Amino acid sequence: MRMKINLWKNNIFWTCNSYIRFCFYLGGTAIMKGFKAKVENRPEEQEEKEPVISQSEGEHLSNEITKLNDLLQSGVLTQEEFEKAKKKILDT
Repeated sequence: MRMKINLWKNNIFWTCNSYIRFCFYLGGTAIMKGFKAKVENRPEEQEEKEPVISQSEGEHLSNEITKLNDLLQSGVLTQEEFEKAKKKILDT
């Protein structure tokens, strides 16, 4: 009888141990599939390019700075006001 109980306990141990290992295997597999899918779906990093200013936009900026310069030369604007306005135009 004692030997039967020991065999029975041993059988339960190995059965539970197998289930636990199988659960770890399934969990690990699911996690790795998730990581792989995340990496595959990640958008490619784009190189940072300097913004392209169209010709008309460039002309607009040039015209605005020219107008500011005319106001500076005529004494309507101070040098400090001119610099602030120019910076504001170039930052937008």
